[in-house]
Amino acid sequence: MLERSNELNAWDRDHFFHPSTHMGAHARGETPTRIIKSGEGVHITDSTGRTSIDAFAGLYCVNVGYGRQEIADAIAKQAHELAYYHAYVGHGTDASITLSKMIIDRAPEGMSRVYFGLSGSDANETNIKLIWYYNNVLGRPEKKKIISRWRGYHGSGIMTGSMTGLELFHNAFDLPRAPIIHTEAPYYFRREDRSMSEEQFSQHCADKLEEMILAEGPETVAAFIGEPILGTGGIVPPPAGYWQKIQAVLNKYDILLVADEVVTGFGRLGTMFGSDHYGIKPDLITIAKGLTSAYAPLSGVIVSDKVWQVLVKGSDALGAIGHGWTYSAHPICTAAGIANLELINKLDLVTNAGETGAYFREQLTQALAGNAIVGEVRGDGMLAAVEFVADKDDRTFFDPALKVGPRIAAALAERGVLGRAMPQGDILGFAPPLCLTRDEADTVVKAATEAVESVAKTI
Repeated sequence: MLERSNELNAWDRDHFFHPSTHMGAHARGETPTRIIKSGEGVHITDSTGRTSIDAFAGLYCVNVGYGRQEIADAIAKQAHELAYYHAYVGHGTDASITLSKMIIDRAPEGMSRVYFGLSGSDANETNIKLIWYYNNVLGRPEKKKIISRWRGYHGSGIMTGSMTGLELFHNAFDLPRAPIIHTEAPYYFRREDRSMSEEQFSQHCADKLEEMILAEGPETVAAFIGEPILGTGGIVPPPAGYWQKIQAVLNKYDILLVADEVVTGFGRLGTMFGSDHYGIKPDLITIAKGLTSAYAPLSGVIVSDKVWQVLVKGSDALGAIGHGWTYSAHPICTAAGIANLELINKLDLVTNAGETGAYFREQLTQALAGNAIVGEVRGDGMLAAVEFVADKDDRTFFDPALKVGPRIAAALAERGVLGRAMPQGDILGFAPPLCLTRDEADTVVKAATEAVESVAKTI
């Protein structure tokens, strides 16, 4: 086993191009390779036999936990029956049609159809094309700009990477590209005017959005995209009243709202969708991760009836829509989606995400409250983050060169728990599988407390 592990390590450094990785450091062996072999519940085991609690569910995605036989069996059954057929010109499968119905049954009011892809990135590429198509059909060819937010995450393609508002995804890629523009992030902890209440800061964000729309020309602004709760940008819940105030501005200027629910969809906030949780009424919804709990790659765009009716009008005038992916509605992936959604219901994971998630954040807050480098513990549902500061009172942040967040994440991993050092700030993120128990939450909190204390002593 050791010989095989060494061989894989060598092949990895010589041949595998990892995403979101320091390429040179990894190729030179300066950063570790970890080969994951198996998983069960909230735990994963690597090729050395070391087991860890995966407190980030892969990348926010293994919602039902690892090792679910029901999903594996559904994938195998579908592969034996029909491994593939396309979804073009009216073709479908039992799995793709059934999953579409299941999603609409769970979606917020007013949603009508589901278009399937493979990743959140390609789903948001679909959203962009549908937004532009929609306005062309309505005779508004100049209404094409899409407003995203700084620190938002919407993918890493050319246009979706442009909508993403994080430097890491723009550096040296010539991004962002027009017609994507960015407005202020609803990041209350980092507000410039510390005298503002949450409601006042929400109004400030809405005012800045309206200023941007007026400066650009409302006739040129097509859509606004936002995650219900900022994810990769720091796991930042919206301040009080934020979504109500933002939607009032969008409605005033006839601007579509895209809710990017790649992270929040299918239970993570203790509701089936984040839109339900925060009172968002979207025109389009992006889904992915929790749709199959990452047992197979699948994403989707949920289209509102309002948008669908315009798309139908366009097809009547222009013919078949010129958009599609070879693997859209892949039967193996949609079969995994069906089994996953059934399991979420069977295990009542949406309720557990709300209840155990609240317990986890409470315990994390209490355990870290007295630590001098902890600026804030925040989150919602089964999402939590700890932000580290050099000075609590002055809200002074650490020099990025100190790599405080990554060092704490590494110290956490040494204690058998995997969190995530979030980009663009010293922030430790948690997004455990929705099946997390209170005992497992306690284990994560204990390890996190020890990791923070161990690094704090060295600063």
